[in-house]
Amino acid sequence: MSLYKHLTIDERERIFLLFHQGHSIRGIAKMLERNPSTISRELKRNQENQIAEESFC
Repeated sequence: MSLYKHLTIDERERIFLLFHQGHSIRGIAKMLERNPSTISRELKRNQENQIAEESFC
């Protein structure tokens, strides 16, 4: 049985907004009751997607 729970769209939006407001990864993790590595991976994933999108413009 897996204990992993996917991030919701709302959580993903909050991560992005809180990070750009200057909150730390650990701070965001505490607010969302998630592991800091989950937050870090999500931010990295978004950053990679933005770079890929910018290269197509």
